[in-house]
Amino acid sequence: MNGDNKEDLQDYVLDVPMYTEAFFALVEATAHLVEVSEKYWQSKGLNGARIRILVEIMKEGGTMLPSMLAKKIGVTKPNISLLLIPLEKDGLVRRSSHPKDGRKTVISITNEGQSILLKYLPENRQGIAEKMKALEEQELKQLIGLLSKLRAK
Repeated sequence: MNGDNKEDLQDYVLDVPMYTEAFFALVEATAHLVEVSEKYWQSKGLNGARIRILVEIMKEGGTMLPSMLAKKIGVTKPNISLLLIPLEKDGLVRRSSHPKDGRKTVISITNEGQSILLKYLPENRQGIAEKMKALEEQELKQLIGLLSKLRAK
């Protein structure tokens, strides 16, 4: 392919291999579902990314290391500190010394953070479920299996 030829480039971008087509279909479907979820959170005056942090902390029983949280949500350790500041300021999480290793800090969800999840998470999940009902149960199981396979590579 000649990089100076606009027609060649257009032909190249239009000739999409199946792997690329599948990738973009996945990205676009994910973006659509994230948009549905984010619109819900915004309508409640909340931020979906911050809610995800609260959910991840609850999955671990309500307390976890910032480094583990960073890994779960796919950000760097310095970035997790920045993401936690507004949650801490709003009283949704608190930092404290690790009970066994005082050099480490743990993040805990507060009662207020738990209340936010209890109040709003069910309706958010219902909205996502409505979109996912485009797939039958067997298709959902297959999708989960295929996505797990992609994550394992």
